[in-house]
Amino acid sequence: MKSSNDPYQRMQRVKVGLIGLAAVVLLIGLASAIIGSASRERPVAAAGAAQPDVVANMGMTNSADAADSGEPLAEMGVAPSGNGQAPTR
Repeated sequence: MKSSNDPYQRMQRVKVGLIGLAAVVLLIGLASAIIGSASRERPVAAAGAAQPDVVANMGMTNSADAADSGEPLAEMGVAPSGNGQAPTR
């Protein structure tokens, strides 16, 4: 029967401990890389969600007509500008 102070058994335990520690560090690094890459992805546009380029251009639709009219709703693009002309038939 071997004693507990056997150098071979001590080295075996040190090796197993270091391999276990390396495995844990490797798993933590892998998880960090996966989470980091997931946070760098562009958000997925949901169906029916507002598109940024469309929203940015909405205010520009009536701006040429509304600039001289003094109509705040037309300047914001909420309402069409009333240029004072009657509709023609």
